[in-house]
Amino acid sequence: MGAVRNVIKDNYNMMLLKDYLREQIKDAGFSHAEISKTPLGTRVTLNVTRPGIVIGRKGSGIRELTEKLATEFGLKNPQISVNEIEKPDLSPSVMCNRMASHLERGTAFRRATMWTMKQIMESGAMGVQITISGKLRGDRSAFEKHAAGILPRAGHHAEVIVDEDIAHVQTAMGLIGVRIRIAIKEKLIPEFSLIKKVEAKKKIEVKPIKNVEEVKIDGDMKIEVIKVAGGSNKAKSESEQIAIEAEKMKSIDTLEEDEASMK
Repeated sequence: MGAVRNVIKDNYNMMLLKDYLREQIKDAGFSHAEISKTPLGTRVTLNVTRPGIVIGRKGSGIRELTEKLATEFGLKNPQISVNEIEKPDLSPSVMCNRMASHLERGTAFRRATMWTMKQIMESGAMGVQITISGKLRGDRSAFEKHAAGILPRAGHHAEVIVDEDIAHVQTAMGLIGVRIRIAIKEKLIPEFSLIKKVEAKKKIEVKPIKNVEEVKIDGDMKIEVIKVAGGSNKAKSESEQIAIEAEKMKSIDTLEEDEASMK
């Protein structure tokens, strides 16, 4: 029972740590954290869309975050590295946070759902499913599922190529939960991938170059930042990104507007 209790305790602490990071570095587009123990301490890899916001001016943000992880969560000598996400629109965590922010701003839930599905599919996803539940319209709870593309629901393929995440947001109507599942083409097993005919002229695919850069801060602390060249993020923060999307989202017609136009 002691081993089981330790596993439960570790999982619970990881859940609290993820919730803290999701809220603390929300504006940096937090996706997920990878934690591993080393002889020198605990290595924490943060996957975000904008590493500069996490580091802060002269490393003030990363220094404060390191102290918090050591004191509040009991991580021994945490060594933080920041990894920039290559395709934020294919990260369920990032898209859940963005959709939750839109709902918090008062955007209609169907409009936010259709916009999120559109962004994910245009980024090259094989399929997506968005489930939204809670106080959507009135006092009674309800849920809706929206899907696009091909998304395996069960079996080995669903475990391999499908990523998912859940986010909750408190609105004026009540608590709303958002669950996003994304099927990624790059994770397909080679034996089951479709073989296309070889054309006479082969197209050369240019992959983005990853640059590893070390940012030195006062003292012995070093932060490793992995940057991806050719990123399409023009907004400086997630707040700006959400504000830009909110303006573009107004062009999407919801089912209610389509029904009104038919009358």
